[in-house]
Amino acid sequence: MTELLAKLTLHEVKDKLRSKEVKPSEVLDSLLKRIEALDGKVGSYLYVDAEGARAKAKKFDELFAQKSDLPPLAGIPMSPKDIYLTKGMPTTCASKILKGYIPPYNSTVINKCEEAGLYMVGKINLDEFAMGSSNENSAYQSVKNPWNLACVPGGSSGGSAAALAADLCIATLGTDTGGSIRQPAAFCGVVGLKPTYGRVSRYGVIAFASSLDQMGPMTKDVEDTALLMNVISGYDKNDSTSVNMSVPDYTKFLNLGIKGKKIGIPKEYFADGLDGEVRTSIDKAIQTLKDLGAEIQEVSLPTTQYATAVYYILAPAEASSNLARYDGIRYGFRADGNNLKEIYENSKTAGFGPEVKRRIMLGTYVLSAGYYDAYYIKAQKARTVITNDFNEAFKKVDVLLTPTTPTTAFKIGEKSSDPLQMYLSDICTIAVNLAGLPGMSLPCGFDSKGLPIGMQLIGKAFDEGTLIQVGHAYEQATPWHKKKPIF
Repeated sequence: MTELLAKLTLHEVKDKLRSKEVKPSEVLDSLLKRIEALDGKVGSYLYVDAEGARAKAKKFDELFAQKSDLPPLAGIPMSPKDIYLTKGMPTTCASKILKGYIPPYNSTVINKCEEAGLYMVGKINLDEFAMGSSNENSAYQSVKNPWNLACVPGGSSGGSAAALAADLCIATLGTDTGGSIRQPAAFCGVVGLKPTYGRVSRYGVIAFASSLDQMGPMTKDVEDTALLMNVISGYDKNDSTSVNMSVPDYTKFLNLGIKGKKIGIPKEYFADGLDGEVRTSIDKAIQTLKDLGAEIQEVSLPTTQYATAVYYILAPAEASSNLARYDGIRYGFRADGNNLKEIYENSKTAGFGPEVKRRIMLGTYVLSAGYYDAYYIKAQKARTVITNDFNEAFKKVDVLLTPTTPTTAFKIGEKSSDPLQMYLSDICTIAVNLAGLPGMSLPCGFDSKGLPIGMQLIGKAFDEGTLIQVGHAYEQATPWHKKKPIF
């Protein structure tokens, strides 16, 4: 029994703890044994605090023996992406330039999780500073896809998706700037939700592109996503982009059915370049939703074709500004130099990896005098047009359905020498970030090589509840979320 606990979902662990069928320390032991046995193959963890986690689990053992009015997710271990600040626990963003950095405070989201009774076991691998689509850009180790260890898990939250798929964590938190929660969720066959921009606090999460970054849950099923959204959502006075509006109980959107829900299929997402097996699985998913009572209609998002180009102007521009603070003086790594200028140059040269340097240079270029109006301002105008396309579509339908990715997971190294091809891995997800909308990926099948296929649901702003409602109805009618990799 104990060895199987790590394979449970968040809500299954919660139920077993509440019924006192198991103790928190037994859940943790199961998880730590699995991490020790298997993470050497997957590479999903950058740091594990086994002793600290055991001490916390023991305290929860005592609390469960003494009390019944504990927080909703009390005694459940969790491991966030290593981009969330965690007090007393290293936060590196998978970069050498933050090696050895231990934050003095928690991000707001980590505080909310701890208030709900979750406790942190370790920190999970990512592409350096969340820049990448394959998790090959970590400064410490690449992550492997548990469904095929020769393939990438996606990025930048690939470590989180791989850890979930391999049952190396119960639930986790990712971040999504252009698809970094949804794309790896699709590649690894798990559920990932990018909330509406402003729904979840960004305070204490290391910034990549501030107008696009959003924090969100990655889980083994949709019910777990609802549980975590209840914990992490809400206004934060420390985040000037946080929106002060009421948060619904997302678990109330489970088991509602979808009869009469209008689901739009944007024709531009089914153009040339979409893998045939992905197309087949998405078509079957559309039919399943139709059989469950949804009304399906084709819609158009004509400016979608410009989203990738717009993103790769705006995101590097913001990254070049945000990453200027890592100068070798204030955080983590510092290289030697004869004067301040040399310390700056040597620290950044040795501290940042190739992909981060590429994006800093791109961003600096588009923000430079003479090019600012031609690229950056024009891209901001295009972003508004893309957002208006979504607004028009949502006058006709409740939710949009697309593939999450045009292909399944690709081989490690296959695209690492061609940045443009790598950037196109996020072609189905990027527009959602530009418009600030919520999007969720969930499993909808497997290809002939046994690799997971994901479908994406896109909602109106602050309507994550409908995504959970539609996603849960689909999940209950299909077996994909229950399948596990064997390795």
